[in-house]
Amino acid sequence: MILKSNYPDIKLLETDIFSFLFNRNDRPFPDSKGALVTCEGDHTYLTYCVVLFLDPDQPTRSYNYQQLKDAAARFAFGLEQDLGIKKGHVIGLVAGNDVDQPAVIFGSLACGAILSPINPAYTEAELEHQLRDSEAQAVIVDRAAFPRALKACARVGLPLDKIVLIGPQSAELSMVRHWSSIGEYLIAEKTLPLVPIDCKNDVAVLVYSSGTTGLPKGVMLTHHNITANTQQTQDFETLTWDGSQSVPNFKDATRGVGDKILAVLPFFHIYGLTAMMINPIYTGVLTVVGRSFDLKKWCTWVQEHQITIGYVVPPIVVQLSKDPIAADYDLSSLRITTCGAAPLSKQLVVAVYERLGIRIKQGYGMSETAPTLFTMRWGDWNKKSGSAGRLIPNVQAKICSINDDDTRDEDVVELEVGSTGELYVKGPNVFKGYWKREHATRESFVDGWFRTGDIGYVDMDGDLFITDRAKELIKYKGFQVAPAELEGLLLQNELVRDVAVVGVNKPELGTEVPRAYIVHRGGPAAVREGDAASIMKWLESQVVSYKRLRGGVFFLDEIPRNGSGKILRRILKDQANRALQTKL
Repeated sequence: MILKSNYPDIKLLETDIFSFLFNRNDRPFPDSKGALVTCEGDHTYLTYCVVLFLDPDQPTRSYNYQQLKDAAARFAFGLEQDLGIKKGHVIGLVAGNDVDQPAVIFGSLACGAILSPINPAYTEAELEHQLRDSEAQAVIVDRAAFPRALKACARVGLPLDKIVLIGPQSAELSMVRHWSSIGEYLIAEKTLPLVPIDCKNDVAVLVYSSGTTGLPKGVMLTHHNITANTQQTQDFETLTWDGSQSVPNFKDATRGVGDKILAVLPFFHIYGLTAMMINPIYTGVLTVVGRSFDLKKWCTWVQEHQITIGYVVPPIVVQLSKDPIAADYDLSSLRITTCGAAPLSKQLVVAVYERLGIRIKQGYGMSETAPTLFTMRWGDWNKKSGSAGRLIPNVQAKICSINDDDTRDEDVVELEVGSTGELYVKGPNVFKGYWKREHATRESFVDGWFRTGDIGYVDMDGDLFITDRAKELIKYKGFQVAPAELEGLLLQNELVRDVAVVGVNKPELGTEVPRAYIVHRGGPAAVREGDAASIMKWLESQVVSYKRLRGGVFFLDEIPRNGSGKILRRILKDQANRALQTKL
């Protein structure tokens, strides 16, 4: 049965991202409306504040709407003139959250480039993989990631004149240009975008995801995928730029000030890029930017900046529910908080509300859908706890029988409302395909429907409940971990003959964690005390922090596989879940 949204379709504006944000005729707020401000003042930036039209006497850095547009336009012109960036070139962005990131992102898009955000905590090898696979023509990198990025760039053949520094300038990094020096020219005669953009076909953002299986691969999101999703979610994210819009039974934002968003979730993730950067700029809401999450800092920033809109992931909710720190702060300015990445239990939602008065609504999406597919309206936050809300406009969905290795596409059947199966979707926000992975793209679509790989059901009211994942992807605190990637690395360890990696639940962390089941190279009798710890420590040096084996290492006589050799991960996950239930 094909499911349609409870809400009517909307007429979608079809244009590129820069024009969508900055060449609008329907913008309700003035050029002077604040767009971005940093949580953390950094005086090392003040050397170039004048260039950005900022006040050099202010310890915090900020942009209003017009300043952001001008900085992005200048950067777009400079990429073309100074770095030779052409339409379709990929630019890697390796940086933690920073108030300057939107300028370089929108500038990159305005010159027709494809932006590929990269986790700044990646190891040198992981950076090299994404730079090489994406065929990046230039890299924008911050100071913390610079040493690793420099080595990775050298290994893929990117010269110093194609590397641009973002963040604080420093003498030791003077061998590369700072982003603020790019495009120091008059641009009054230039029209942006600099090149014609086919919004439905031209790729804007290349985010890396594991998709349904295998190593991380590039998700090609077009300009229209992203602008469509922003428009599709406007009625659900009821933000007000000046405090004039009310939501029944919710406190109003301050008149003349409007809503304020706290952005500590990473901009390199599609959730952070769209919900905490693009949507606020479109709606005229101020985004307060923090580099990363820390509970004490988060609570401090909410209190000091009077944040009204929060975006979190389940591990943050777990901390809010029980950490003594949270109770020491006044968090009453928060009107609503949205949680994504994994389902929350009703008990957890209630616990946070009763303890701190914070209302948490949920949503569901993925990189391949730019990202939102289902979400709650504000007023439904406590009505269907555990659900991801309802289908957004202009999207169709269906629940189908699970397509395993022995099932042909033509044998998959559509299920009735209330039945549990795999979620398929179709809509303007669904991605174009996987970068240079035609086979993976074909496997992910059936007759134009995208297979999400998630298992769940939609009830009679249209609310989605995710119960499991058909795909192998592990989600640790919202980050994606591909089992195949870790397995490939572990097989290089001298103690490992065979291996299977699965995600196991860690209730105390509110997330899944990777666990390795290993066949010892010397056989079961060769296992020694300390071998598990040795393997875990060895892998830590090979991967970014969130890919570590926090679920432990367990030795088996053999890895369960089917007749074709595919790992039967469900057997291992069921075993882990039974052990967890026994402990509980």
